[in-house]
Amino acid sequence: MTTLNDLTSCIAQFDPNAMPVHAAQAIVRQWAVPVATVERVALRAALNRVLAEDIASPIDVPAHDNSAMDGYAFDGAALSGHASSGGDTLTLRVAGQAFAGHPFEHAAASGECVRIMTGAAMPAGCDTVVPQEFVTRAENGNISFDPQRLARGANCRHAGEDLAKGQSALRAGRILRSSDLGLLASLGIGEVAVRRRLRVAFLSTGDELRSIGEPLPAGCVYDSNRYTLFAMLERLNVDTLDLGVVRDEPAALEAALRQAAESADVVLTSGGVSVGEADFTRKMLQTFGDVAFWSMAMRPGRPLAFGRVWSGGRPAEGRPALFFGLPGNPVAVMVTFYQIVREALVAMSGAEPQAPLSFAATSTQPLRKRAGRTEFLRGIATRDADGRWRVAPTRSQSSGVLSSMSEANCFIVLAHDQTDVGAGEAVDIMPFDGLI
Repeated sequence: MTTLNDLTSCIAQFDPNAMPVHAAQAIVRQWAVPVATVERVALRAALNRVLAEDIASPIDVPAHDNSAMDGYAFDGAALSGHASSGGDTLTLRVAGQAFAGHPFEHAAASGECVRIMTGAAMPAGCDTVVPQEFVTRAENGNISFDPQRLARGANCRHAGEDLAKGQSALRAGRILRSSDLGLLASLGIGEVAVRRRLRVAFLSTGDELRSIGEPLPAGCVYDSNRYTLFAMLERLNVDTLDLGVVRDEPAALEAALRQAAESADVVLTSGGVSVGEADFTRKMLQTFGDVAFWSMAMRPGRPLAFGRVWSGGRPAEGRPALFFGLPGNPVAVMVTFYQIVREALVAMSGAEPQAPLSFAATSTQPLRKRAGRTEFLRGIATRDADGRWRVAPTRSQSSGVLSSMSEANCFIVLAHDQTDVGAGEAVDIMPFDGLI
C-alpha cells in the first residue's frame, strides 16, 4: 500500500492548491489498488464482472472441419485434375448429405460429393465446398460447375481455426462483455473466477439539501448529486451504499465517513470542499485520514479533495478506504467523477483501465481559454454532409446548470497549456456515449 511519505514525495513537485489534472490522475492511479478477493460465479452472472484469471481454451474451436456455407463438399484435388484435362465444367455425383449435428458417415469417393449445410462436419475425403448457387443440378442428381471459380480448400473452416486447444481465450483484467459470455459458452465453460465487486459508499453534505419527497423550505434545494453518482456507479457495476444527506456538522460528517470506511473500499462525498470549507475538511480528515490534494487546475471541478479515510480512532488504524471529496455543483460532480474518479474505480475493480475515446472536431464558435488549467466544456457534436465532426458549446457552461449535461453529447477538452480557440479550429472532444 502506498504510504503518506510516498504520496508526499510524489506531489512535492506540484502546488497542491492547483494540482494539474494529469498529475492528480497519476497520484490517484498509484493509490488505486485492486481488490484481492476472488469468487466464482455462473456464466449468466458474469456480465460486466472483471475476470480474475487467464482462460485458455480447453478444446479446439471449431471442434472439427466444417462447411462455411450451404453447398457441396468434395475432394479439391478434382479441381486441378480437371483443369489439366481442359474441361469447361466439373461434374460430380451426389453420394449423400450432411447437416449440422448429423454428419455424413462415409467417405466420399473420387468423383463424388456430399450435399452439405453450413456448420456441418466435413465428410472424410472432402476439403472443399462449392456454394449451391454455383452449381447446376441434372435430372439424374449429378451436379456440375465451373472449376475456375474455386480454389482447393474454399469454404472450409478448419478445426481450431478460431481457437486451438490450449490457446489463450481471455486475459485476466477483462470486463466481461456479451460476446465474452458467448465465447466462454462455446468452450463449455459454465463458471469463471472474477474479482469481488468494488464497494463504494457515497453521500451529500449541506444543510440546504433535501431528499426527494421531503418538503422544500425557502433557500433549500433537492439533492440531485446522489442520484447522479448512483447512476454513474451503476454503469461501472460496483456495489453501492447510499448514506444520504449529512448536515454540515463535524460530528455527523465524521461518523458518516467512519461508517463508510468500515463498509466500503471507496468513499465519495459531494459538497464541503470549496473555498472556505476546504480547511475544515482537511483538518477533520487529519484526525482519521490522509489528504493528498484538495484542489486542481481544472474547470469545472477545481475543489476536489483526494486521500484516504480510516474507520479507526486515528490515521492508519482500522479499515482504510480511498476518499474523493467532490464539489457540490452538479456538473462539477460529473466532470470530476469521469476525469478523476472513474479510472480509479475501474482499476480497483481489477480491470485494465482504458482511456476514454476522444477525437478531433472543428469548433463552430470561438472559445475563451487561459493557460494553466484544463477545461471540460459541455459540447454538442454533429457531423456535416462530408462526414466531418463539428462541435459547439452548450448554451450555458455554469457548473450549476445540470440541464446542460443532458443537452450535451460530449466534453470539449481544452488542455492545460492551451489558450483561446478560434472558430474553425480543431479541438479534442470526448463523447458521452459509452462513458455516461
